[in-house]
Amino acid sequence: MKKQFGYGCEFCSGIVKGKRVDREAFKHKTGFVILEQVLIGVCDQCGSRYYTAKTLKRVHAIASGKAKPTRTQRVPVAQAV
Repeated sequence: MKKQFGYGCEFCSGIVKGKRVDREAFKHKTGFVILEQVLIGVCDQCGSRYYTAKTLKRVHAIASGKAKPTRTQRVPVAQAV
């Protein structure tokens, strides 16, 4: 099992380090979920993002209606020009 962070990036020779971000958007088969103040892994060289199983389970619970979001925001959608 991988430790939470501090392991090698699967795409380059960088190291994945923990970073707390204000907002992170996740695409789910039922739509999008935004988590606030979430700890993610970010490669120090290429910037690839990594998520813990706990984070992904939280996203799924919210997207599938098993957990309630703190709030809901409207998102503008437009066709590309």
